[in-house]
Amino acid sequence: MKLFRKIHFSLIALLIVNFINAQEKPTSTKEVVTGKIDGATITINYGSPSVKGREIWGKLVPFNQVWRAGANDATTFETDKEVMIEGAKLPAGKYSFFIIPNEKECTIIFNKEAKQWGAYKYKEKEDQLRVTVKQEVAKSKTEKLVYVIEKDRVSLNWDNWMIPFSVK
Repeated sequence: MKLFRKIHFSLIALLIVNFINAQEKPTSTKEVVTGKIDGATITINYGSPSVKGREIWGKLVPFNQVWRAGANDATTFETDKEVMIEGAKLPAGKYSFFIIPNEKECTIIFNKEAKQWGAYKYKEKEDQLRVTVKQEVAKSKTEKLVYVIEKDRVSLNWDNWMIPFSVK
């Protein structure tokens, strides 16, 4: 009877340990960055994936296709005041934020349908603004995708690219 209890206890302990180990944290964490540019408060909500040794641009993120500019839910870009993005007006509001990358430049998209999962139900007719920018090769690689809000620009930094756009 004691042997049976020991085996039973060992089995339960093994199941508990396996269950705890199976509860890994998500690999793409939810992130928020907020900053001010010319009096406008900018807030970007995004999922931050890691490179993990993968080839990102042109492979994991295909060229010439709409990309959610992060992981999981579509990235959102919110401004409490009208701003100028690359010289074009973007009214105050909350937008889903997409990018169409290619080898030479990227199309930045602000879409009026803010709540979306990925880019699966993306509709071009809901675009508020599209602008084209040139990506830059970063001085060093960025493992986890990050958005940076500076005094007059926002940039997405990931792997060996920086995708900056002016905001005024």
